Amino acid sequence: MRKFGFIVHPLSYDDVERYDPGAVGKGRPIIKKILEWIPPYRVSDITGVRSAATGEEITGHFIGVPIMPESWLELPRADIMARLVGAAELAKELGCGILGLGGFSSVVGDGGVTLAETVSGIAITTGNSYTIAAGIQSLFRAARELEIDEANASAVVIGATGSIGSACAQILGNRVARVTLAARNATRLKNLAHAMQPHVSAALDWTIDVREAVRKADLVLTATSAVSAIVEPEDLKAGAVISEVSLPHDVSRRVATERPDVLVSEGGNILVPGDVNFNFDFGLPPRTALACMSETMILTLENKFVNYSLGRGIHLDKVLEIERLADKHGFKLAGMRAFDKAVSAEQVAHTREAARRARAAAATNGAAVAAAVQPDQTAHAR
Repeated sequence: MRKFGFIVHPLSYDDVERYDPGAVGKGRPIIKKILEWIPPYRVSDITGVRSAATGEEITGHFIGVPIMPESWLELPRADIMARLVGAAELAKELGCGILGLGGFSSVVGDGGVTLAETVSGIAITTGNSYTIAAGIQSLFRAARELEIDEANASAVVIGATGSIGSACAQILGNRVARVTLAARNATRLKNLAHAMQPHVSAALDWTIDVREAVRKADLVLTATSAVSAIVEPEDLKAGAVISEVSLPHDVSRRVATERPDVLVSEGGNILVPGDVNFNFDFGLPPRTALACMSETMILTLENKFVNYSLGRGIHLDKVLEIERLADKHGFKLAGMRAFDKAVSAEQVAHTREAARRARAAAATNGAAVAAAVQPDQTAHAR
C-alpha cells in the first residue's frame, strides 16, 4: 500500500497546551525552548484515504517538527534544514514515497528545493499548487454567496510577492476587473506588476499600504507568512469577502463581531474521500484536511512520486493539473469555516442581508458626499 508523510507543527501556544496538557501553566519561553530540543517524530498514522475513481486506499503519517511559527523564522537556516532533513529521513524509514511540507516548513528557505536535493529516495512537495486552487475556489464561492459580480470586481492579494500570492494574483487577473498587489517590498511588487500586466486582462496596481488596498477591494485573498493579524475590521469595504489561504490567521478576529456584512472563509479546507482517520486533532472536522496536506494525498493516489510544488515560483499548469486530479479522486472544498469555526448556511444568509444593507448605506453616503462637493450651479447661473 502506498504511503505519504506530512510535516506538522504547532501554530500557537494554545495548540501546544491542547496536545500536551502538561504544558499548561509553564512559561512560554520555556515551552518554546523545550520544543526546539525535540527531534522530528511520528505524530500519528493516517488511514482510510480512498480514491473515488479507483477505490484504491492509501495510508500516511503526520511527522512532527514541533517548533513555533516564530522559531521557523528566527532559528539559523542550518538548524531548520537539519530538522527538515531529519523529518524526511524519518518519513523514508516509515515507507513514505512523498513528504508534504506543512505550515512554516514550506515557507522558510527556498520552498523545499534544497531539501529535495539533499534527501534522496523520497519526493517533496509544499502543497502550494492545490492550496492556490482551493483558495481561489473558496474566494469565488464566498463571492457568489454575497452576490458579487466577479467580472466587475476589485480584488487585492496580500502577500502577492510570495509563491502562492503571485499565482493567485495571476489567476484573479483574468477573472476580475482590477487587482491590487500588496506586500512589504515595493521593488518586488513593482517588478511583479510589470511582469504580470501583459498576461492578464485586469487593471493592475500595487502598494505596500495594505490597509488602503483593502478599503477598495470587493475580494480579498491573504497569503502571507505573518504571525499576527494584518487585516482589521475598520479597513474592509462594505460587503467584502475574504479567503484566508495562510495560517496563522491574517484576519483579525474582531471582524467576526464588528463586521456582520463581511464573509471570511478559510481558503484551504478540503473534504478527503474515504473513511478517513487522521488519529490526530488539528482543529478541523472529521475527514477534513488542509489543501497542502491533500495535495500530498492526491499525488500518492495518482502514484506520482515526484518533486511537485517546489521553490518560489508556481507553475499554473500544475495548479490546473492538481485541481483536475483532486476532482478525479473525489477531493472537494469542505464546508465553509472562519476563525476555526464552521459557518452555517443561516450565518451566510445573515451576512448576505447585512452586506446588502451596508452597500446601500455606502452608496447613499457616497452620493451625499459627491453632492456636497459639487460646485453651486445656481450661483453660476445667476
